[in-house]
Amino acid sequence: MRVLGIESTCDETAAAVVEADAAGRGKILSNAVLSQIAEHAAYGGVVPEIAARAHIDALDPLIRRALDEAGCTLADIDAVAAAAGPGLIGGVMIGLTMGKAIALATKKPFVAVNHLEGHALTPRLTDGVEFPYLLLLVSGGHSQLISVEGVGEYRRLGSTVDDALGEAFDKAAKLLGLPYPGGPQVEKAAALGDPERFEFPRPMAGRRNPDFSFSGLKTAVRLEAEKIAPLTDQDVFDLCASFQAAAVDVIVDRCRAALRLLAEKPPTALVAAGGVAANGAIRRGLARLCLESGLQLALPPIGLCSDNGAMIAWAGLERFRLGFVDGMDFAARPRWPLDSRQDPRWHGKA
Repeated sequence: MRVLGIESTCDETAAAVVEADAAGRGKILSNAVLSQIAEHAAYGGVVPEIAARAHIDALDPLIRRALDEAGCTLADIDAVAAAAGPGLIGGVMIGLTMGKAIALATKKPFVAVNHLEGHALTPRLTDGVEFPYLLLLVSGGHSQLISVEGVGEYRRLGSTVDDALGEAFDKAAKLLGLPYPGGPQVEKAAALGDPERFEFPRPMAGRRNPDFSFSGLKTAVRLEAEKIAPLTDQDVFDLCASFQAAAVDVIVDRCRAALRLLAEKPPTALVAAGGVAANGAIRRGLARLCLESGLQLALPPIGLCSDNGAMIAWAGLERFRLGFVDGMDFAARPRWPLDSRQDPRWHGKA
């Protein structure tokens, strides 16, 4: 079974072909991704209009490239999947419309994929993780702990009450004068700093419910930076190291709280997904937690942590083989929580 996947929910344009054998084992045949970092760098963040226009220019040749690299044509594809949200509505509409058009023209089944489900199911593609597992989803717009109980079966255990972790990283980078995108720059600077120089708060640490809060941590960085201004390079390194250490402590503590909630039916693994899951310090912190807990840790390769087409193709494949097919009237959704019990108006990041 082969599925073409299309992703355009934010500032990466992506297309991929993924297949599964008779035993259900997945394989990435191609995964073409075009980043828009250069287009948005001057603005210090993603500009929705610029992102949408870039998707229009890039998507057609990128799909051709994905098919060529997979060594197949549209005739060899069994279904077409496209991310239908949540995300920047202009970009979502472009990828969704392209997916529908290809499916309609080729008379192939169409599957609308929740972008978050793409992240949630990636470890089943890369590591063959069995249900149920605990997902830590951390990115620029999302910070959630989710019990993944099956395809389409998600129970949100905790989420951020304010900023997402990736948003906090980016804002900390911006106030310290680091270039965009901020997350990788903070990690790079932190490697040269002293994580114990500044005593930053660990918001929500110790609480029973595994929710997150990062606004206070971000504010603490700003106040400390203002107190010691003008900043030397070493000051910036130490601020980044101390901020990152606090963030890692919070992540580990919140995951530990989620595991306590799942004690009666322990998960098969702890999975981290989303762009911030590429952070080395966070990955090491989660590895320590899993070593203590005797739990499998599944971390997708760095290239599959950020937005990509392979995760959409795989989620589409998982849904398609269970009989889930969508119509041409499926609408783009700027907000689309994974947990269907949540208010559908709720923003994905919270």
